Amino acid sequence: MATSFKTFDPTKDSVVTRNLLHEAIPVTGTIVSGTYSDNNIKNYSHGMFQSVYDYPYLSSSANHIFDLTAGYPATSSLSGTSAEHVQNTKKINIYNQMAQVLAGFDAQGVVRQFDEDGDLTAGTKIDEAYFINLTRLLSKDEVKKGSFTLTLGVDADYATPFEETITISDSSGSSGYKVNSPAGEYGILFAKNGTGTPMSIGGVTVGMPCGLLYYQAGIAVLSASVFGSGSSDSPGLLSIPVSMSLTEGAASHPSASVSASFIGSAISGACDALRHRIENLSFNNTTELNSTIYFCRANNTDFNYSSNPTYLSSSKIVVKTDAQDVPVSYVTSVGLYSADNELLAVAKLSEPLKKNPATEFTVRVRLDY
Repeated sequence: MATSFKTFDPTKDSVVTRNLLHEAIPVTGTIVSGTYSDNNIKNYSHGMFQSVYDYPYLSSSANHIFDLTAGYPATSSLSGTSAEHVQNTKKINIYNQMAQVLAGFDAQGVVRQFDEDGDLTAGTKIDEAYFINLTRLLSKDEVKKGSFTLTLGVDADYATPFEETITISDSSGSSGYKVNSPAGEYGILFAKNGTGTPMSIGGVTVGMPCGLLYYQAGIAVLSASVFGSGSSDSPGLLSIPVSMSLTEGAASHPSASVSASFIGSAISGACDALRHRIENLSFNNTTELNSTIYFCRANNTDFNYSSNPTYLSSSKIVVKTDAQDVPVSYVTSVGLYSADNELLAVAKLSEPLKKNPATEFTVRVRLDY
């Protein structure tokens, strides 16, 4: 029988699968902190954040890597209304905007603060934070849990920041992630020394929580405490606070503490100080590939004739050498149709398959989306 169409049996002829594809993304610190003399750093007139590119941003070859910004809540000890508090309102707005999206609201409708251990109702809050917002070009559907690593220079001297380093990672992300965020899953970022040893070396209190990584949002929240010490004017993880850049107009003061940098610098200046200390950033992204696989079965009585006009010549099948030969066809493509006979997809075979009443085969067609 010359059949051209065959109806799928939904219980046997199709299956839905889901696969996660991962890609390693390394971002060298030289790109972030000065390979192109900051021509790959785009600042905006609104002064709320800056964008980092892998090439001078005016070039058509440039790819947007991530955005940087910084902020603190109104309850922070760094918040103030004096002239020395540069962009105070904008820093509060940035923090609140990020907290609304990533941490959400409490039962009273108040924006929650970021918490170091993910306990939104109690625990140590992250009052001053840097935000690293990865682009979708790099993070895809999400950042792979347990793959994020950020190496920061924490030497006390601003001129030689990488003489001493700490490594920040979501080391427990693959199994210890949190789900109490409106933005999806997130993990705790922990700081270790440059060799990855979970102990105190060089004054660094390592293995300590210092931020949060939101996997689906592709945003890292980094506590400013990674650059501070135990002193009251610059609290943090280090025994000796590092020197951050403080920008006041045209003057730059690399000896400023991280607290002074947050107060006296514009957001772009605070971001510049962070970029100066980024040695490396790496992670694996995740692409979720959903597929439907259709098993197109050609039994011995199916598809032995072709509806192609060139199949016949003077009412004779051109691929038969003798009138007594069995009918034969050559399958070159498979079409998937809707119930109302509308062509939805076409699958091309790498080479024609010979079909006659003595043969059967199954063509596996996969639709990815």
